[in-house]
Amino acid sequence: MKKGKMKIKKWKIPKLVFRIFAFFLVGLYVQLVYLSISSKIYGKNMTEFAKSRNTVKQTLKANRGTIYDKNNEALALNVSSYTLIAYLDENRSKNSSVLLHVKDLEDTATKLSTVLGKDKNYFLNILKNGKENGRKQVEFGSTGKGITELTKEKIEALELPGIDFIETKKRYYPNGDFASYVIGYAKEKEVNYKDDNGDRVSKVEITGELGIEAEYNDLLKGTDGYNEYQQDRYGYKITNTKEINKKALNGYDIYLTIDSNIQRFVENAVSASVKKYKPEMMMVTVMDAKTGDILATTANPSFDPNVRDIKNYENPLVTYTYEPGSTMKTYTYMCAIENGKYKGDDKFNSGKFKIEDDTVNDWNKTGWGRITYDKGFEYSSNVGVAHLLMDGYLNKKQLRDCYEKFGFGKKTGIELTRELTGSIKFNYPIEVATAGFGQGISTTAIQQLQALTIISNNGKMLKPHIVKKIVDPNTKKVYYQTSKEESEQLVKKETVSKIKDLMYNVVNGTDSGTTGGSYKLDEFEIIGKTGTAQISERGKYVKEQYILSFAGMYPKDNPEYIIYAMVKKPNVNASVTLSGAVKDIIISISKYKSVDTPKKPQMKEEFVIKSYTNKKTSDVVKMLEEKNISVVKLGNGDKIIKQYPKANTKVSALDHVILLTNDKNISVPSLVGYSKADAKIVLDLLHKEYIFDGYGYAYEQTNENGKIKIKFKSDYIEGSD
Repeated sequence: MKKGKMKIKKWKIPKLVFRIFAFFLVGLYVQLVYLSISSKIYGKNMTEFAKSRNTVKQTLKANRGTIYDKNNEALALNVSSYTLIAYLDENRSKNSSVLLHVKDLEDTATKLSTVLGKDKNYFLNILKNGKENGRKQVEFGSTGKGITELTKEKIEALELPGIDFIETKKRYYPNGDFASYVIGYAKEKEVNYKDDNGDRVSKVEITGELGIEAEYNDLLKGTDGYNEYQQDRYGYKITNTKEINKKALNGYDIYLTIDSNIQRFVENAVSASVKKYKPEMMMVTVMDAKTGDILATTANPSFDPNVRDIKNYENPLVTYTYEPGSTMKTYTYMCAIENGKYKGDDKFNSGKFKIEDDTVNDWNKTGWGRITYDKGFEYSSNVGVAHLLMDGYLNKKQLRDCYEKFGFGKKTGIELTRELTGSIKFNYPIEVATAGFGQGISTTAIQQLQALTIISNNGKMLKPHIVKKIVDPNTKKVYYQTSKEESEQLVKKETVSKIKDLMYNVVNGTDSGTTGGSYKLDEFEIIGKTGTAQISERGKYVKEQYILSFAGMYPKDNPEYIIYAMVKKPNVNASVTLSGAVKDIIISISKYKSVDTPKKPQMKEEFVIKSYTNKKTSDVVKMLEEKNISVVKLGNGDKIIKQYPKANTKVSALDHVILLTNDKNISVPSLVGYSKADAKIVLDLLHKEYIFDGYGYAYEQTNENGKIKIKFKSDYIEGSD
């Protein structure tokens, strides 16, 4: 049989596969060429991308600057704060000879509750929930945040496995409610900014929101640094690779003019007065009469910047304007005297004075008959001022020029935020008259203090300061420093001398019409002027509602301290609300600074005390007594656990150095002869309740129902009855 030819059928599949394979091969080759020669792949810089995957950039946090008082006592600083965490992952303890996770939940919760003051179940529930949900670690809410170093040490002493801490920094104010409106506060806040690449990012940093903390936030916050290096896939640093270190620059330190000891005197006096008389607001400021530096200032209500229990965000020293009342008579009289037409013996009819369709009345409605202008100042006669302005002694333009020259109607420039200018606008005759005795115009407390320096500084006005210097801690260089800034001669020295005499009579005069007699202290030559202004609300004066004030200084002939005090809506007469506080402050400052008085000679020798904590009691007492320092030893313990004043404070023989010993059974010593401030310090150290009556020095001490009751009087002299 003849074989026929077989027809062979072609198989196309291998060719198709080959073509597909060849296509992908060409594509991969093109991709390889693209990757090899292009610096950017799909819009991304491959070099930078590779670096970023292997680059570690650790932020080096800058420390926020510290705020100090003039004696280098820290008023605001950064402290370590801790967040409590518990590790629940059992894998942490593998290959370890000790437990590194929480194993006994019940025991851990029980022991944490003893330190943190929360029920055991609170901690136990968090631990159990974390364990059941497979979490590797847990935190404990607000209870476990903001833990102090001391509390951390107590928890560490429990030796609990798996318990650890995350350290952060927080702003801390060691004195609590203390010059709070000046210092202000800072807190953690999310801040948006652009990084080195121009990208918008955010981070949490401590930011000032009030007072010095806000005004100088950019200087205080510092600049973070970083440490940048290359790491391998295991997280280890690659050797011989480039490392970049940028050092963190800590924030600048700010030194205030505040003297913490004087600040404590002021805080204590205001607090006691507010507690007793319950005004709506009270403010007292003490200024150095020679430099214009603010040594102390407080307002009540106030707040603790650690907890920020704030009712009012405005600093009454600079951001509260009000009608000042009769303290303005000081400047009206000063202007009239400087004008050359004033004659103190000239007389006017007090009581009432008609100005067109309006009538000016004296505060007692009836006046004092026909009196001299000098007496008119002493009695605070509104009618006397009206006569000065209407009878040719002084005209509207001269009064306005004087007020402006004395700093009213414009900012002082003190280093505080949101300072207001007040208003000294007046046009019509009745407005001119009322402006002359402080109504219808508005001022701030800092303007009053600045104007008073004209009197304390022999006719030249001093600019007020509350910042002494700003220092860069990184270089130790002084970035900013204030100095005494005085104006040209605004009034003649003879004018100043006359005003001092008039202000002296306001406080020390013996007539029944004298308005400042409640501020008199026999051992001090205090001069001043009282003020009472009716409160205006919605354009109308509120009946029987007043702001009362006192503007004074001492000693008369060579003033060292200026005190301006103001109270709003007290429930009693201002002379009671303000004068007791002002006198307590003057007595305390004079003891502290050894100001010359007729009864107590100035102590020339001063001694700077050191820290005596944990020192042997007998050695410290002996050393201080050899320096003629008065020592108050509380208890018979062999070691000292607390002291007052703090280290680096200057003291003299007029001061008490109070030493609290480690004796567990301390009785209250006799405090007769002590100032109210010193007595309060002793009783606070002993945690004793007390009742104070009067002002000045203690002359009687009793125990009433477990409370120490002490009576004070201003003319107490040690060694007398």
